[in-house]
Order: sequence, then C-alpha cells, then structure tokens
Amino acid sequence: MDALINAADSALRTLFAKPRASRACPTVPGQSTELSAPDKALAGALMRVNHVGEVCAQALYASQALCTRNPELRRHFVKAGREEDDHLAWTRERLDELGARPSLLNPLWYAGAFGLGWLAGRLGDQASLGFVVETERQVEAHLACHLERLPEGDHASRAIVAQMKDDEARHAQEAQSAGALSLPGPVKALMRAAAKVMTTVAHRV
Repeated sequence: MDALINAADSALRTLFAKPRASRACPTVPGQSTELSAPDKALAGALMRVNHVGEVCAQALYASQALCTRNPELRRHFVKAGREEDDHLAWTRERLDELGARPSLLNPLWYAGAFGLGWLAGRLGDQASLGFVVETERQVEAHLACHLERLPEGDHASRAIVAQMKDDEARHAQEAQSAGALSLPGPVKALMRAAAKVMTTVAHRV
C-alpha cells in the first residue's frame, strides 16, 4: 500500500505540482546569458526535451520501486527518483526563464515511461536494474549531444545539462554495482528508437 501511495504521489507531483530542488541550480560563475531570439527558441526546445526526460525518469523510478519486493532496492529507486527531482526543477525553471513551455504531452510521456518501468520491474530486479543502466547511458549520450547543440552563449542551460549528465552517469554506475543484468542488443535498439520518437516530438510539442 505504501508503494502504491508513493507511486500516485510521484505522478501527481511530477505532472501538477511545482518541482522543488534540494540542490541549488548549477551556474557558471561570472557568466551571464544573453541570447538572440533564434538561439532562445532553440534553447527552449532543447530544454523542453530535457524536461520531458526528467518527467519520464520520475515515472520509471516510481514504477520500478512499486514492482520490486526487495526493500533495499525499493529505497534505491526512491532515492534515485528524489535526486531526479533536482533535474525536473532545474529544467522547468530554465524553461520559464526562456519563455518556453513544457511539453503538452507530459501526461502521455509519464504514462508510457511508467508502463516501461513496470514491465522491466516485472522481469525481475536484475533486469530492472539493467533497464536503469541502459536508460541512464542513453540519457547521458543524449545530454552530451545537447551540450554540442545548445547555443555557445547559453551558459545557464549548459551548466544545468552538464550537471545532469554527471548525475546520470553516476546513477548508471550505481545500478550496475547493484547487480544489473546486461540487456540484449535488440532491446537496447528498441529503447533508442522509442527515445528518438519522444525527443523528436517533444522538441516541437
């Protein structure tokens, strides 16, 4: 029952509440951000995609925490989800600063990610952890790409994305150390294809 309540709370907070970070938003000391209109629009679109990624991260960790019967692993998933709260808050705050909106499809993204996390969790703890490892590694690569695509003068967005990238790499390593199972190649390819659809649509909608 507690796990169900936590899952419902995560969904409501992610989709309808203002996210709050436990860590200060990353910044580059001494660097201010001044963007042209086209650069501002590009940065807003990229940060909307990153915000969607954090909405999905909340859903994934909530569903996997709900599935596992291992109390220690459940605490691991809950802790990781809380750390992702920082990313959710930072990206939403940056969207507001850029005058950009979150994705209109966030409820759909959340539901889809929750379903994937649930499926991974039903396959067992090792498979669930393997899903975390692959997801975080793909997110890390995606964030590295965004560091290349963000306007050079957008120091605010770049600082956030760089910190997120470091955190995702750590989450992958923690899941690996917890006993993650390596996923088959076709499953990894399918995950990349699904992520491509999400990022392409979220860039615009």
